[in-house]
Amino acid sequence: MYKIKIIPRTLHFKQPAGTSRGIYLERKLWYLILSDTETKQFGIGECAPLPRLSCDDMPEYETILAEQCRSFESKREIDFEALRPYPSILFGLETALQHLKAGNIRLWDTSFSRGEQGIPINGLIWMGNYNEMLQRIEEKILAGFRCIKVKIGAIDFSRELELLKHIRERFPSDAIELRVDANGAFTPNEVFDKLQQLSVYQLHSIEQPIRAGQWEKMAELCALSPVPIALDEELIGVNDTCSKIKLLDTIRPQYIILKPSLHGGIQGAQEWISLASQRNIGFWVTSALESNIGLNAIAQWCATLCPTLPQGLGTGLLFYDNIDYPLHIKNDCLWFNPKEHMPDFHRYFHL
Repeated sequence: MYKIKIIPRTLHFKQPAGTSRGIYLERKLWYLILSDTETKQFGIGECAPLPRLSCDDMPEYETILAEQCRSFESKREIDFEALRPYPSILFGLETALQHLKAGNIRLWDTSFSRGEQGIPINGLIWMGNYNEMLQRIEEKILAGFRCIKVKIGAIDFSRELELLKHIRERFPSDAIELRVDANGAFTPNEVFDKLQQLSVYQLHSIEQPIRAGQWEKMAELCALSPVPIALDEELIGVNDTCSKIKLLDTIRPQYIILKPSLHGGIQGAQEWISLASQRNIGFWVTSALESNIGLNAIAQWCATLCPTLPQGLGTGLLFYDNIDYPLHIKNDCLWFNPKEHMPDFHRYFHL
């Protein structure tokens, strides 16, 4: 018999996290403690919708979460179709069940979970003023990152170009890979001119140059842009298979970026990957400001995909009050060390 305990938590950032939806100082999420009353095994999942961004960020979230947990308890299986509109809830249930079945936080058996190989990741440069962003870029390069992702659209565009120029004057594209994330900041009238200016700096890609929902304009950009385009926010709320096919066939992006908490849980992300691969569209996986519980689950799953491109998996290390996990960033890779002590769930959750 399965039983689920829902534990709400608010985590606090070590420094303000500037995003396209404002500045986050704290992060509310819900942990699911899934127990098998017969075997006494348990698994922990994380439900973490992003305010003003997730398709399941809604006032009645806690009520829906409780209803879906009770449904899971009675059916003893996940109702994937019913949960398509609630990707963060699906992700929490999927990963709690995987944790329970695995018996520990090595959720899948891979070279990553055995501590033999790291996952390459990008160094993320948060939004800030020019000097703050310049300092963060310097820190990431000194730390050994070979792929730098810069969030743009927060300060004057000419100053953002100066930041990219600063990197390129010191490091060619074969030494440092540059990605930018516009979070939909450009207008349809200005976007092509800005893409032309950005292309001077040999960018790997730009995420979401215009706001989501403008499929025809985005399709035009993907066909003509001098910088490869990756879709992120565009995928949010596109949950059924037919809509995913229509989006990919209409826009034809160069890449898609998958956050399981936003894009359909693990099953939904797998579906995106399958459909994209059939169309020769690349992808990479990122976290969405989850704690180490969610980050570990995403990284463990990502490792099963044998990633080659740098992934976006460093953000779970941003909180003061995170639960300790054997996750470490060394140079430009995320590592899992199974020889380190495992998290003390009993103390952290008062089990």
